[in-house]
Amino acid sequence: MKYISTRSGAPDLEFEDVLLTGLSPDGGLYVPQAWPQFSKNEIRDLRGLTYAELATKIMLPFMGDSIPKDLFKKIVEETYAEFNHRAIAPTKQIGHNQWVAELFHGPTLAFKDYPLQLVGRLFDYFLTKRDKKVTIIGATSGDTGSAAIEACRDRDAIKIFILHPQGRVSEVQRRQMTTVRSENVFNIALDGTFDDCQDMVKALFVDEKFRDAHNLSAVNSINWARIMAQIVYYFWTGVSLGAPDQKFIYAVPTGNFGNVYAGYAAKKMGLPVEKLIIGSNENDILTRFFASQNTKGTMSMAPVIPTSSPSMDIQISSNFERLLFDYYGRDGKAVAGVLEDFRHNKTVNFGHECWQKMRKIFECYRVSNSEINSAIANVYKTTGELLDPHSIIGVVGGHKGHTNPANIMVALATAHPAKFPAAVVEATGITPNLPAHLADLLEREESYDVLPNDLDQIRDYIVNTLKKK
Repeated sequence: MKYISTRSGAPDLEFEDVLLTGLSPDGGLYVPQAWPQFSKNEIRDLRGLTYAELATKIMLPFMGDSIPKDLFKKIVEETYAEFNHRAIAPTKQIGHNQWVAELFHGPTLAFKDYPLQLVGRLFDYFLTKRDKKVTIIGATSGDTGSAAIEACRDRDAIKIFILHPQGRVSEVQRRQMTTVRSENVFNIALDGTFDDCQDMVKALFVDEKFRDAHNLSAVNSINWARIMAQIVYYFWTGVSLGAPDQKFIYAVPTGNFGNVYAGYAAKKMGLPVEKLIIGSNENDILTRFFASQNTKGTMSMAPVIPTSSPSMDIQISSNFERLLFDYYGRDGKAVAGVLEDFRHNKTVNFGHECWQKMRKIFECYRVSNSEINSAIANVYKTTGELLDPHSIIGVVGGHKGHTNPANIMVALATAHPAKFPAAVVEATGITPNLPAHLADLLEREESYDVLPNDLDQIRDYIVNTLKKK
């Protein structure tokens, strides 16, 4: 299996190098040269497997010869043995042919644990094999940071720096990052938005001298290994609910587009996905792009608005580039040009034909703060399910887009309600409790540095910190 850059300006790589590199040197994202294919019979044969067994079968084609199969199987089993639900990603029915997939049973209570707990172990394996050390730099809108830190903490071969937007994550999210007392973990609160954090990380990666001097790597969803591991829970939920003999609609609360792109990848691999529904909050760049009245295929940025679903307070969805690469016929130079225009002008026309083709698979619905509150209350009243303000956006979008009741709609619940207690209490009057291993989180001592949105200062901070360590 070879991987290519979405901007066609970097050498093709094997999986091991893609994992350790993260972002392509040309600023693009890596994607597989071809999608592995699963026939209907092969999908049926997945029935009855454990989550770890199914995950191994889905991911092995992406690995090539980079790791012995038996060892990879062992790593996958160890990864998911630490999750706190026997089904790993259980599904619960909330209506006729409507289900919620609970993706918050990992150590940091968010869907990011499903890929990152695996990625941390793979880093360990390949770095030990190479006798090499890396510096991981990541941006988070809330959940990636804590999941990445949990996956990489106390690992001798890794130093990890996580940037979060100051004052724009929930207290639980922040404390899950800043209370980790490990010598290899460093938290930066950036004076800016998540998009600023993400831009900062990309700028550091394209600084060739800095990147090579410190062996930079990434754990954001710009790292292909993240997407690979997220494809698994689409196959898991599909098979558990009747695939390939049923057709599916997946509803995904989406900010950076990585989670829903994994659903697109599952469809390309053979899972019978009829439609992917994107749920967005008031930062609705994707809703505006996919709207039926947007016949020109125009995408335009707007200022980021703080909402009750902060992990989705994003205007630049990095993984949209991977989708665009396919819909531009895998013409990396064209993708690079159009994205450069987007960055410069804050608006771009991807073309009517491209937009029309995307809309055959994708729909998008905007959910306001007031709708979030009423929907959390309504779902709890009618089903007993307590959902966080991100997960409920997927449910609302799924209800709106579930126009063919014969299809099974699965909404992805991406975070535990206790990560966003204020929103849940406001909607229901119920305070969701943190699990036992995090019960004292709000009493733990924090450690982080507040820095301005300035590339030179961030670069100097990282260099000086590494020198001290």
